[in-house]
Amino acid sequence: MSERVIAPKNRGFLFLDSHPVGCRQLVADMWQAVPAVQSGGDGPVALVIGSSAGYGLAATIAGLARAGIRGIGVCFEKAPGRRTGTAGWYRTAATAELARKHGRDMVFLNGDAFSDAMKDQVADLLKQRYGRLDYLIYSVAAPRRTDPDTGVTYSSVLKPIGEPYRTKTLAFDNTGIPEVTEVETAPAAGDDIEQTTAVMGGTDWERWIDHLAGRDLLADGFTTAALSYIGSPLTAGIYRQGTIGAAKAHLESTARTLNERLGKLVGGRALTSVNGAAVTQSSTAIPGIALYVGLLRGVLGEGMVPPIDQLADLWDQLTGTRPLSLDDDGRVRLDTWELAPSVQEAVADRWTNATTSSIGDLADLDWFHAEVQRLYGFAVPGIDYTAPADTDIPWPDPAA
Repeated sequence: MSERVIAPKNRGFLFLDSHPVGCRQLVADMWQAVPAVQSGGDGPVALVIGSSAGYGLAATIAGLARAGIRGIGVCFEKAPGRRTGTAGWYRTAATAELARKHGRDMVFLNGDAFSDAMKDQVADLLKQRYGRLDYLIYSVAAPRRTDPDTGVTYSSVLKPIGEPYRTKTLAFDNTGIPEVTEVETAPAAGDDIEQTTAVMGGTDWERWIDHLAGRDLLADGFTTAALSYIGSPLTAGIYRQGTIGAAKAHLESTARTLNERLGKLVGGRALTSVNGAAVTQSSTAIPGIALYVGLLRGVLGEGMVPPIDQLADLWDQLTGTRPLSLDDDGRVRLDTWELAPSVQEAVADRWTNATTSSIGDLADLDWFHAEVQRLYGFAVPGIDYTAPADTDIPWPDPAA
């Protein structure tokens, strides 16, 4: 057993260690936030790709607690060593523990979701343990992807398209003092758009479907959903209209293609789910997003819908607990609370007036700063951070 006191050490929004006890409590709190349903017998078989963080973690926990899923979660996390394990490592261990406690048969695999080796491992496990797949949730955010066919590695970039993008942004100094500054990001050049689309578009999602269909592992009525984001006009220049936006457009195009194919193959469907804003390890890296989310919270307060509530809503729609509600482009919209005109007008007004001296009055900085820390298991209510914590938590045993 390796026990030590773990203090938060960070460089900007990136923390060098994570706290296993805090991560465990966060998972428990998310589970408790989901309205449970009474269901008898085995639940549907589901695969969540990107199950350890952000929307994917919320999809996993909401699926287990709300829809009674059983199946497989896939993620890519680092084990404890000289430093602690990644927060996703500890969150996965805690999720597996709760799944067992509630009688859910859920296995977690740690590795490269882009690889054919992982696709084979998942297919083999499905065939041996679960049978055909009812649901696949795709929620992968990664900086790079290696194409299994060619061996070429693609890298994603956060860049605008066409011209430089200048925006306000929020940062905290080493003492936690907030500062509003302006940053400029150079536009995409060369093959930046193609590289980003190859990583974050729909290519790997479609490859997963092809792989599982080729092994005859898709159940009748199989449904798959890729989790996405559109966001505010305030951040569109770097997000929806930038290289990431091009990748998201490819993801949505892939959904339409897959939807037609699955309908013919198994009477199934494919769609994208557009989620609302949240503080995630991925979103804090995007210029302007931290400021926007802090201001959004300042406007909405407790009216801001957390990811776990959004994904419980998605599972209700996917499983027929309530009707599936799609927009004109065939997307599930879980972000209507964020993009309501009155909300966006209020946020835009605060954005215009945001300066280093005024930001404390316009944004909920205490909440935002705590949310960033909670991504790594810190600032969780009820945790004694002066007490030593066991960092050597094992990966969940698939045989358990």
